[in-house]
Amino acid sequence: MSTLPDLRPSSQSERSASLVGHAEQAPAATAMGNTVARKDFEWVYTDQPHSDRRKEILAKYPELKNLMGPDPHLKWIVSVMVLVQVVACYFVQDLPWKWVIFWAYAFGGCINHSLTLAIHDISHNVAFGNKAAKWNRFFGMFANLPIAMPYSVSFKKYHIDHHRYLGGDGLDVDIPTDFEGRFFCTPLRKIIWLFLQPLLYVLRPLYVNPKPITQMEMVNATVQFSFDLLLYHMWGLKPVVYLLAGSVLSMGLHPISGHFIAEHYMFLKGYETYSYYGPLNWLTFNVGYHMEHHDFPSIPGSKLPEVKRIAAEYYDNLPQHISWAQVLWDFVFCESLGPFSRVKRECELVKKEE
Repeated sequence: MSTLPDLRPSSQSERSASLVGHAEQAPAATAMGNTVARKDFEWVYTDQPHSDRRKEILAKYPELKNLMGPDPHLKWIVSVMVLVQVVACYFVQDLPWKWVIFWAYAFGGCINHSLTLAIHDISHNVAFGNKAAKWNRFFGMFANLPIAMPYSVSFKKYHIDHHRYLGGDGLDVDIPTDFEGRFFCTPLRKIIWLFLQPLLYVLRPLYVNPKPITQMEMVNATVQFSFDLLLYHMWGLKPVVYLLAGSVLSMGLHPISGHFIAEHYMFLKGYETYSYYGPLNWLTFNVGYHMEHHDFPSIPGSKLPEVKRIAAEYYDNLPQHISWAQVLWDFVFCESLGPFSRVKRECELVKKEE
């Protein structure tokens, strides 16, 4: 628990157990049938804050540049995780279907979700460094194998825009669509929305910011489906379902998936990025250090705690989440939170293209 002073309003209706550090923006608890109060995104007319803060922090702590570059341990950790999932595929081939799904959610899904976050790190070239960009792409495909669907190359293509144009209308595909904001506006519908997150992350880019399919994406798909067919040929359908179900279930309503909401949904007015410093970072390559990551995307996740330690005065007093599970609860049952609870901005790139 943070030792920061409690500046939150005293009213119980204005309490949020998932945040510490600043006055909370009154997400009152709501009944199952009530609708979200927000009817639009939080439109701002300023640039994202991370670029300026990066310059300021580097001017004060130039030694942070020494943390930039590849993480020599990442490739070995990922390789062990992929191997563990291949071994698990062997063991689930004779299990009853109900246990295949159970272990997919409770065990395999945790590893697969962690691998998606390893791919997130790899997309920033921290496995082999910027000078070996293609090796990072191929290693991302290797990390992709247990996820059962081609993902890594397409993620890289869109994740660059998420950093360059955070909240950018028509550019940042991490932002929900207007339809999502209008339709998934009750607690029950928000629960359904959380279940649908894997599907929405696949479909949303095709609507918001479609890009041509690249040769590397075709290679990614060929490698992935060849691996799936090999598993099916050796051990049958259950291992393939185990991997695919683990990916889908772990990125839906799952404790680890709370980071999807925690990172950029506006729990406090005026703040569009949040960090989480709890134990689940051990399973997620420190993706919880999200403020630090957006400030320094070229620093591997394993070194982000060092960023926070060195530049503590820039991060300790910012609002932070203390539980991803509590984030999911608050998101579903607070009437001020929903898919519209995102900061959005127009970007010059879109204006020029229009």
